[in-house]
Amino acid sequence: MKIKCLPVGELQANCYLLILGKKALLIDPGAEKEKIEKELNNLELVEVLLTHNHFDHTGALSYFLEKYKLKCNEKSNEFLYETIKTPGHSKDSVTFYFPNEKVMFTGDFLFQGTIGRMDLPGGDIKEMQKSLQLISSYNDEIKIYPGHGPSTTLGEEKKHTSYYL
Repeated sequence: MKIKCLPVGELQANCYLLILGKKALLIDPGAEKEKIEKELNNLELVEVLLTHNHFDHTGALSYFLEKYKLKCNEKSNEFLYETIKTPGHSKDSVTFYFPNEKVMFTGDFLFQGTIGRMDLPGGDIKEMQKSLQLISSYNDEIKIYPGHGPSTTLGEEKKHTSYYL
């Protein structure tokens, strides 16, 4: 599986394009639908996933759902992943774990060197702590693709978030 990171919008939210053969999966299409569409090129978009419902991650969502006649967070048979509820940054935060590739897409729940804000509506420190404990049970080698900024590994982030674990 090939992974392309496309920072989009004013807040440079990471939109991810996952490619398997000629099939594509889109995660967090936050803005700049033309930029994302250009990357899709001749691929068949079969799935659109959303890590949480904040504006910087959803700006182009309706465009892709309508154009490709898809439903958000509805699984196709092309990509194998697990949806993990990880509230804390928001009530609806989820992490997508692709076990074959050993990668997680964490949205704004977990970043390189830090965790997501909890001062926005729906943020909750106790939920964040539970979510971090849940994620800490996964393998340290898993690569983390966050909602903003560079990727990291789960092992590296366990060092930075030890207060919460």
